[in-house]
Amino acid sequence: MSVPAAEPMHRAARTEDALNRALARLLFRRGWRPRVIPYAGYGTQSWARVLGRVLLSPPGVGQRDDVAVRGWRHFVSAKLGGVPVTVDVGGRSQVVESARGGYIDLVVEADLEPGWVTAELRIADGVVAEAPIRVVGAQERIGVISDIDDTVLVTALPRPFLAFWNTFVRHEESRRPVPGMAELYRTLTRHDPDAFVVYLSTGAWNLAPALQRFLRRRGFPDGPLLLTDWGPTPDGWFRSGQDHKRRTLRRLLDELPQLRWVLVGDDGQHDPALYEELAWARPEHIRLVAIRELGVTEQVLTHGTPTPLPGQRVPLSATSTMPWVQAPSGHGLVELLRERGITEDDTLRP
Repeated sequence: MSVPAAEPMHRAARTEDALNRALARLLFRRGWRPRVIPYAGYGTQSWARVLGRVLLSPPGVGQRDDVAVRGWRHFVSAKLGGVPVTVDVGGRSQVVESARGGYIDLVVEADLEPGWVTAELRIADGVVAEAPIRVVGAQERIGVISDIDDTVLVTALPRPFLAFWNTFVRHEESRRPVPGMAELYRTLTRHDPDAFVVYLSTGAWNLAPALQRFLRRRGFPDGPLLLTDWGPTPDGWFRSGQDHKRRTLRRLLDELPQLRWVLVGDDGQHDPALYEELAWARPEHIRLVAIRELGVTEQVLTHGTPTPLPGQRVPLSATSTMPWVQAPSGHGLVELLRERGITEDDTLRP
């Protein structure tokens, strides 16, 4: 029986891989060595999704991941695929090879207690990297999925020049939070301060440590970040941020069926349309949708027009089976939740 031939990778991906291999050989000769960058993961009491990345970095880089740096320094590294990584979590050990781009995305079966646990990732002759894992208990009932760009952090990401400036030039400590959004998250989790919160963005994985520090400094709840890669894919020049969000939203709902979700985003990109689509398809899993409305200037910076793109302002009647609130700031969203009694009724209760 003949085995179908694998589809060839897109030429952009082949070119990127060839350049990365050449760069890796050069950097190895200059003393750069592999290291594992751990990312926060999540799971249940029977499994854990462990996330990380293997990169080549110069000696000394990454020894202080708690230090704030200018944006471009997060990209001073080279991807390294095909590296065996030993993952230990919950008394279970498994070896996996880093994938194309150096990524580690592994589901490990394990017996875990609800709350935060630690997975250890290590490579040969490498320092052990510890990845926090948020274990969602079987009795938990509420979860929050939040966008990042222009929802909790002012970025104006889609415009290329501003994306470059915000990502590669600005010092991370100069990044501005969206007013009132930390208050919104405290309000959403007031009945369950330890509720599972996950941040979903089209931003690059390189920025995950900086984003985690930003969220912690600004008073946002801890939670895994589910980001993406800006490079070519095996079948195209660019990745679809919208597809990344759609797939990840549905995966979270499938993996954690005991939770009903609060969805938080903004009207600068695709959040309202994606959330409406999910609310219609899976109404039993959605508790509330909260959309931060960008101002006129922010709309122009984000996509070039002073108003939201078609489909980004969803009428309240479109999702009449559940609460849907929209306001220009976190403060405004909190006020709407209070006016409608949502903070006190059963919507946000476990």
